[in-house]
Amino acid sequence: VQLQASGGGLVQAGDSLRLSCAGSGRFFTTYAIHWFRQAPGKEREFVARISWSGSTAYADPVKGRFTISRDNARNTVYLQMNSLKPEDTAVYYCAAPRSGAGYYWGQGTQVTVSS
Repeated sequence: VQLQASGGGLVQAGDSLRLSCAGSGRFFTTYAIHWFRQAPGKEREFVARISWSGSTAYADPVKGRFTISRDNARNTVYLQMNSLKPEDTAVYYCAAPRSGAGYYWGQGTQVTVSS
């Protein structure tokens, strides 16, 4: 499966952004999709995930502000980010877990939130 993230940008605190993760490949709809982010000087961290059936999970810092969803007809997973904070500034990546270990990674998209 191949993944491509898009939708990042420069916004002000309190604004919203919607990231998209477009997938290709025959079995995209059978994959869970995860979002991670990496801020400068920090390790990559989990943000949210959605299963093939639509069940979701979120990291504590984004609960209540971010919503992950998927449109299998469009082979796309979305991350709606509301009430953005400067600490949300990072490169955001989407990824699909491999059957063994590790992930298929998409390229990142930069999100910058100014105060």
